[in-house]
Amino acid sequence: MSMTGEAALELKWIDPKRLRRGDLVTYISPIDPTRRVCKRVTGLPGDIICVDPTGEYAPSTEHVVVPRNHIWVTGDNLAWSRDSRMYGPVPLGLVKGRLYARVWPLRDATVFRNTFDFID
Repeated sequence: MSMTGEAALELKWIDPKRLRRGDLVTYISPIDPTRRVCKRVTGLPGDIICVDPTGEYAPSTEHVVVPRNHIWVTGDNLAWSRDSRMYGPVPLGLVKGRLYARVWPLRDATVFRNTFDFID
């Protein structure tokens, strides 16, 4: 039997209000409620976020304040990611878990570390 793809360990018993910038989260897609997606938290409630630093979806000078009970999420591969740049802040109620580790394939097994640097 051959397995393809990846498998990850997801922590589902989390307090969404304790998320940190840089955490990998899973949530129900705001544009397709039948899909669960994974993105990196790049903004917390009250943060001022550049909507799209690439300038592809919005001018790089456009900023937004992340509302209370929401997060801003961004894919690690900006060129191919559908994320908050397209659909805005994600309600915390849609968050389902935080990814902890990749467990398959074994050769790529790793614990996801939060290496996010916040510049104030």
